[in-house]
Amino acid sequence: MGQLNSMDLPKNGGHVRTDESADRPSKSLWWLWVVVIAGIVLAVWYFRARTPSEAANPSAPAAPGRGRGGAGGMGNFSVSVVVATAQNGDLPVYFNGLGTVTAFNTVTVRSRVDGQIINVAFKEGQFVHEGDLLVQIDPRPFQVQLEQAQGQLAKDQAQRKDAEVNLERYKLLFKEGVIPQQQLDTQAALVGQFDGAIKSDQSQVDNAKLQLTYSRITAPISGRVGLRLVDPGNIVHSNDTNGIVVITQLQPIAVLFSLPQDQLPQVSAKLRAGVQLNVEAYDRDDTQKIATGKLLTMDNEIDPTTGTYKLKSVFNNSDSALFPNQFVNVHLLVDTMRNLTIVPASAIQRGPQGTYVYAVGGDNTVKIRPVTVALNTATSVGVNGGVNAGEVVVIDGQDKLQDGSKVTPSAAGGGNGGARAATTAAPGPGAPANPNASPASKPSRAQSGGSRR
Repeated sequence: MGQLNSMDLPKNGGHVRTDESADRPSKSLWWLWVVVIAGIVLAVWYFRARTPSEAANPSAPAAPGRGRGGAGGMGNFSVSVVVATAQNGDLPVYFNGLGTVTAFNTVTVRSRVDGQIINVAFKEGQFVHEGDLLVQIDPRPFQVQLEQAQGQLAKDQAQRKDAEVNLERYKLLFKEGVIPQQQLDTQAALVGQFDGAIKSDQSQVDNAKLQLTYSRITAPISGRVGLRLVDPGNIVHSNDTNGIVVITQLQPIAVLFSLPQDQLPQVSAKLRAGVQLNVEAYDRDDTQKIATGKLLTMDNEIDPTTGTYKLKSVFNNSDSALFPNQFVNVHLLVDTMRNLTIVPASAIQRGPQGTYVYAVGGDNTVKIRPVTVALNTATSVGVNGGVNAGEVVVIDGQDKLQDGSKVTPSAAGGGNGGARAATTAAPGPGAPANPNASPASKPSRAQSGGSRR
């Protein structure tokens, strides 16, 4: 028992250590680790935040030993950018609107007589010419009517001839005093009655011939026929509302489109001056040109609900690229601005002081050049001042630049740092001014000299 008691006695001043007191130092070390980790995170964030700002300002002094040049520091760092060369040229002025292709003429073919269809001479979707046979209606009833009218005409002509012969006899008898004047006048009136009957009979003959002609239904215009609305064997009537088939004229074809009322004066002035304005039709995505036509006329009023006015243009459509009720994007060429300095649209930057570009000097240093924009197109911008033809401007990578930054230029289509990209006047919206003028993809983070915040 004595040995057991000695083993249970505490060894530190009579105090017994519990598990709770043994864990206290480990809890205090936990807060220390939190502080260390937070300091590491702040240091990494500070270093990463400093890198892009120093790369964007190569003229700023750098700490010794930093940068690509070692002793040179960050002042020797350059930003990879994509450049293009400004050129002198002309830019077209287009008014753009949404349009709908409309058949120049649409005809619903109907029967003008009553009868049974015995033959359909067209195929659905066929292109027919004016005068081509479409439908044959049974002509026999109209042939019978014609023969009846011709028989009545022959009868009345024979009776008139007899009345005319008697009239000549009565005239001789009247001169000899055999018959009175009244009998002579009655015979002359009878001849006149037969003259009227003959004219009526002749009209009946002509009407029967016309009905017989109407039994052959021909195409009134040249165009494409639609789906057949009446099958052979059916009885058609002249008062049927649906008709037999619909013909749409596709060559030429019309496009109706709308423009804002603010653009009305300029278009109206061109039409009054007799200027023929060109119209281009593009697909729904406004990327591919479908056809080129001419502006025909404009509506006589503005739609008050939309503030737009309608215009009508005509296209030859020889290749049948346009189809009725097709939606297209319409570009109306109104004017052409001459002698502009043309740069890619991606070169234009906007700030509190207005529009500007980054011009690259001979020492590969960029300068901010304020410019005055005269005309915008889909891919090119015409400017009146600030940059001259032949100067190189940055079209991609401007977010890493400031005035005086060093750059490593490359052409839009690739190439070495001394390459120059060319831009020319855009032939029209939807077609790039030049293959080199389209913006290239942005440089990677490794090329830009650091990650972005």
